[in-house]
Amino acid sequence: FNNGSASIYYEKNNSQNDNLNFNLNKLMDLKKILPENGPPINEVNKYIEKYKNDLIVIKYGGNVLIDRNIFDNFITDLSILNKLGLSVIVVHGGGPRIKRELDKSNIQSKFIRGLRVTDEKIINIVESVLIDFNNDIVSSLDKKNTEAVSIHTKKDNIIEVVPEAKELGFVGLPNKINNDILLNIIQQNKIPIISPLGLDKNNQTHNINGDTAAMAVAKSVKSRRLLLMTNVDGVLNKEKKLIDEISSSEILEMVKDETITEGMIPKISACLDAVNNGVTAAGIINGTKQHSCLWEIFSDKGSGTLIRK
Repeated sequence: FNNGSASIYYEKNNSQNDNLNFNLNKLMDLKKILPENGPPINEVNKYIEKYKNDLIVIKYGGNVLIDRNIFDNFITDLSILNKLGLSVIVVHGGGPRIKRELDKSNIQSKFIRGLRVTDEKIINIVESVLIDFNNDIVSSLDKKNTEAVSIHTKKDNIIEVVPEAKELGFVGLPNKINNDILLNIIQQNKIPIISPLGLDKNNQTHNINGDTAAMAVAKSVKSRRLLLMTNVDGVLNKEKKLIDEISSSEILEMVKDETITEGMIPKISACLDAVNNGVTAAGIINGTKQHSCLWEIFSDKGSGTLIRK
């Protein structure tokens, strides 16, 4: 080599070595953070890049939060997402816990269109249960060295509601979301944990369907993903096989021919509303399966059904 080309060769090789060392260090860091039964590291690396400038809204249903092992698995996944630099917003449910508390007080719930009729006594119990549960999630994340912030009607309320229907009592529909509070928390690399509660113009607390609350938040912040975590694998076809990905029009056909029925319809409605109003895609996944959240976000095959516009 002459002096000039030797210098270029040396710099190029040094640059390649630096990149190689950086990538090896990054892979080693990922190995420390990721669970052994999680998605492949090379795929995780790819999807970290894909989502690094986006928001992901996750709704974790109350029905899969009763089992403490499943709850702990979810907390682990949330902590991992945060440590990998992803911006996540969580909306939690709490139906079974609410039922348990109402049963203790011998209060029988009446449901209309799948929504609990909520009088003054019931809304006080609902609010108390959901706030306790919210604090449980935040403190559990804290034990994983992951900072989270409680959001509910007693602290940093972000959801303004209008009453859904007179016969339902204190059940609300989100009318406005305060994005500023959410984005400020995310900029501090913390996870907002939102209870499905809101205040009306008179500062009266209302209960909100968890899927509806998550959908409203996802639409408001224009998230890249809305994930509804439940206790089923996703959307199934007539042969009861999981559909990996589906469009809005195909979903509507399945509702029309009654392939999709009952409890799945509100979730489907929330997903369709989201993808038709600024959310890139929505997923329905099984929260009872280990690391289903990580598999959905960080792998090529995903873990449930992805719904696109």
